[in-house]
Amino acid sequence: MKKRVVVTGMGAITPIGNSVESFWNSLKQGKRGFAPITRFDTTEYKCKLAAEVKEFEPEKYMDKKAARRMELFCQYAVAAAKEALEDAGIDMEREDPYRAGCSVGSGVGSMQAMERECGRLIERGPSKVGPLLVPLMISNMAAGNVSIAFGLKGKSIDVVTACATGTNSIGEAFRTIQYGDADVMVAGGTEGAVCPLSIAGFTSLTALSSCEDPERCSIPFDKDRSGFVMGEGAGIVVLEELEHALKRGAKIYAEVLGYGCSSDAYHITSPAEDGAGAARAMLNAMADGNVALEELTYINAHGTSTHHNDLFETRAIKLAFGAHAKELKINSTKSMIGHLLGAAGAVEFIACVKELQEGFIHCTAGLRETEEEMDLNYCMSAYQEEVPYALSNSLGFGGHNASILIGKYRG
Repeated sequence: MKKRVVVTGMGAITPIGNSVESFWNSLKQGKRGFAPITRFDTTEYKCKLAAEVKEFEPEKYMDKKAARRMELFCQYAVAAAKEALEDAGIDMEREDPYRAGCSVGSGVGSMQAMERECGRLIERGPSKVGPLLVPLMISNMAAGNVSIAFGLKGKSIDVVTACATGTNSIGEAFRTIQYGDADVMVAGGTEGAVCPLSIAGFTSLTALSSCEDPERCSIPFDKDRSGFVMGEGAGIVVLEELEHALKRGAKIYAEVLGYGCSSDAYHITSPAEDGAGAARAMLNAMADGNVALEELTYINAHGTSTHHNDLFETRAIKLAFGAHAKELKINSTKSMIGHLLGAAGAVEFIACVKELQEGFIHCTAGLRETEEEMDLNYCMSAYQEEVPYALSNSLGFGGHNASILIGKYRG
């Protein structure tokens, strides 16, 4: 018999707030986190804007020595995990550390470490490449550093599925607890890739918007959308086996009900045009959660603001839900925070939990007018209404599709 899994803690570092509370308040206000890139000179770059994390001070979350041995994506992960564990009230002195695990992923690891050490290699030769390049660069070090920082000795994994990483990381943590391999899992995604190599690479791929207007640069489902805007940050949640949470008197934010995945097996960057792969992931999550399609009223879409994603995800929702698709409220958190790559799904999961809690569906900021085939309700304005269930979608390069279903905890 599968165990029930609940959310008992959350932590967030985002372009519109460095805590769950500030992030959520910004979402409710429709605040957009886009501005000119400050990390490097963009004179020669077509892309000028990003959604950078502001006023982040790692020393607030870890000691200076530890921070120096971490790249930015790891610092974000540790900071968000600290908030999540404190929010959950987890006392590791009272826990069996081998029953507390970590599932934290990053889509690309540290592009900055690669840039820095590649420069040294070219300019000064192989003997000058730093000895810590590999442990600073590789994406699993977010999970490693979170485990080390908080004494999590159970399963420690790094799921890497590009832009689906955050959702897959939480989903795999959910499965771990469901099947009895852990009582507590610290799970989510992190990314810190606003740097020359990353911006240049995604620009060459024609994935990034070259719009220089912060109010029109990330407009999911709008007819004038022109690509995604790079974001950064981390979203970390504490998932817990229900009886374990009840025994220690934990507050319960929501229950994780279903998790579904699929592969388009179609193209390395483009989603399948008919949306069949993404539709199957959604249907798998709904079936896993034993929730009827007509009971769902809200989807947090992947919604990247690229032409292909928004159109093909719309087709996927119609394919999965049929006529009921017209009844769904669909929004994109990326309209305010940009695309956080491996962290996107985790931060959007947190948004879903808050929407369930408060009965508030945030708007898709900047959306003015859709186009003919995209005729669903993409939340041009916010809604104050009960949200019994939320389905969150993430679609990654390589054809990775992941959906996760949460619902209000009902005892």
